[in-house]
Amino acid sequence: MDYLPLFFRLQGRSLLLIGGGEVALRKARLLVRAGARVEVVAHELHPELQQLLDDHQGQWLAREFLSEHLDGQALVIAATDDRTFNRRVYEEAVARQLAINVVDDPALCTFVFPAILDRSPLVIGISSSGKAPVLARLLRAKLETWIPSRYSDLGQLAGRFREAVKQRFGSINRRRKFWEDTFSGTIAERVFSGQMQEAEKLLQEQLDKADEETGVGEVYLVGAGPGDPELLTFKALRLMQQADVVLYDRLVSAEVLDLCRRDAEMIYVGKKRDHHSLPQEGINRLLVDKARAGHRVVRLKGGDPFVFGRGGEELEELKGAGIPFQVVPGITAANACSAYAGIPLTHRDYAQSVKLVTGQLKNRTSELNFEEMADPNQTLVFYMGLHTLELIVQGLLEKGKPATTRIALVSQGSTPQQRVITGTLETIVAQQQEAQLPAPALIIVGEVVELQPRLAWFNTNY
Repeated sequence: MDYLPLFFRLQGRSLLLIGGGEVALRKARLLVRAGARVEVVAHELHPELQQLLDDHQGQWLAREFLSEHLDGQALVIAATDDRTFNRRVYEEAVARQLAINVVDDPALCTFVFPAILDRSPLVIGISSSGKAPVLARLLRAKLETWIPSRYSDLGQLAGRFREAVKQRFGSINRRRKFWEDTFSGTIAERVFSGQMQEAEKLLQEQLDKADEETGVGEVYLVGAGPGDPELLTFKALRLMQQADVVLYDRLVSAEVLDLCRRDAEMIYVGKKRDHHSLPQEGINRLLVDKARAGHRVVRLKGGDPFVFGRGGEELEELKGAGIPFQVVPGITAANACSAYAGIPLTHRDYAQSVKLVTGQLKNRTSELNFEEMADPNQTLVFYMGLHTLELIVQGLLEKGKPATTRIALVSQGSTPQQRVITGTLETIVAQQQEAQLPAPALIIVGEVVELQPRLAWFNTNY
C-alpha cells in the first residue's frame, strides 16, 4: 500500500485551506461536511466558497500566506496552481509534522482525498494513491448502485443498540454473530423498505430473547481455488469474511488469505513433501476443538477440498464429533491450470476422457495403474508429481505409451508467476532439468497438449 487508509475526526477542529478558487471550493465542501472549521488564505475568493465559510463559521484571510498560519491547524490543503509556492507550503507543513495535501500533486502529499461513498455512519473511501483519481470515482459510482442509501439508517439503528448489545453479551464472538444475523435478516429488510419503527421493535425483541450461550460452532470446508482470488465463489468469500478461525494450507495464496476477516485467528496447517506443520490427525482435532468452543471455522484448502485435499477425512472426524459443517467447492488445479495454460482437457479430436492422478508416490514407489493410463484418447493430469516426474514418465513408457506422447508442465498456474513448458515423454525430463520449474506444478499428458502453442493466452512472456 502506498497509503494507509485512515479516518480523521475533524468536528470543531481548525483546518488551513490555501487557495480560493473552484478546486478549493470542492475541498471545503468535504471539510465542512466533516464538521471542520475552515480557514482560507487567498487574495480572492470564489463566491460560493465565501457563502460556505459564512454558513459554517469559517474564516477568510485575504492576504499572503505566512508560516504562522500553520499554527494550531489539524490539516493543511494547498489548492493553488503555483507548484513552487505549493512546495514551500509542503516543506513547512512537513517540518511541523502536519498532514498536508497539495491538490493534484501526489509527490507533495502526506495524505490524499479518496473518492467517498457516504452512508454515514458508514463511510467508504476509495483511493488510487493519486495515480488514477478518475478510476477511483468510477468505482465509487458502481458502489453507489450496489449499496442502498438506507444503509445509513441501518448504521444509525446499530449505533443506538450498540451499548445494549455489548451489555447483553459478554462474548465478542456472540456479539458478532448477533449483529451478522441482524444485518442479513428480516430487520435489515425492514430498514431497507423504510419501516424503521418495525425494525427497531424487531431488534429489541431479538435482543430480549437471545441466548448468551455460544453453543457449538460450525466448520466450513472451503476450496480456495488455484491462487487467483477472482476465481473464488461468492459463497467462499462470504464464509471467509464471517469466520472466527481460519485453518489454511500452503497452497492458499496470500491474495486469497487477504480476503479473510481481518481479526480472524489465522492458523497455518500446511504440508510440504516430507514436512507437515501439523499432522492430519492434529488438524482434525483442531477443527473439532475450535468448533466446540463456539467458533465458526473455515478450513481453507487450495483447489477443491475433495480433489486430493483430504476433505473427506476431515468431514468424517467432524461427523463423528457431531459438528455441523458445510462444503464449498473450489476450482481444482486441473481445471484452472489447464485453462490458464491454454490446454483443453478434452477435445473431440484428441481426448474423450480425463483421469486425475496423484503424483505423491509413497516411498518413491508407484502403485499406479500405468497400464490403464497407457490407453489412447484420454488426458492424464498428475497432481503433486513434479518431484517424481522421471518415475511417472518411466511408468508410462514401460506400459506402452508412445515416447512421442505430448506432455506439459504448468508451474504456479493461474498466478502471475505461471510458467509452462511442453515436450514429449522422451524429452520432458531433460527439459525440466534445464528449466527447473518450481512447485506447485501440474503435469498434463495427452495429445491435447498440441493445442497449447495456439491457445496460450495468460502470462506468455516468460
